[in-house]
Amino acid sequence: MLSRSNGIILGLAVAVAAAGGWLQHASRQAHAPAGEPAVDVGSTAPDLSLPALDGKQHRLSDYRGRRVLLNFWATWCAPCLKEMPALARTQANVGEKGAIVIGIAMDDPARVKAFLASHPVNYPILIGSLESPSTSLQLGNVGELLPYSVLLDENGRVLATRRGVLDDDQLQRWLAPTAP
Repeated sequence: MLSRSNGIILGLAVAVAAAGGWLQHASRQAHAPAGEPAVDVGSTAPDLSLPALDGKQHRLSDYRGRRVLLNFWATWCAPCLKEMPALARTQANVGEKGAIVIGIAMDDPARVKAFLASHPVNYPILIGSLESPSTSLQLGNVGELLPYSVLLDENGRVLATRRGVLDDDQLQRWLAPTAP
């Protein structure tokens, strides 16, 4: 038999687990807010212009002709930081002419510069806009959770999206050379 206090604790644990399950399910069913553009697999990504840390603007169309992995991250996001070495390894494996990883920091530029000074990466980092609609929302991240990744084909069409950390195997599949 459970004591009254253990029963209450068990009941609370079950309630919290049920609420967590419901929230996880609801986040998978999320949709773009009314009036906000929605980017789905198969659609063409908007030709956004984003600044690099040096202030130079880069358009997504600048990367046409290459498969592009847009990886949204922030310096305060532990799963994002865990994912960065795999992104760097993958970029090193595909070379300079193949697919390209582009990090889009959803963070304060000064914080990003300071972080990258001690943790450099071998792929470009651009700064996303946090103002509504945020850059990640414009590219389909309706829950605005990080990390979030968008895979674009050579013509800028969305091939896949993913909330959460990408592992080495998935990165290799996403960025493998395509047949001519």
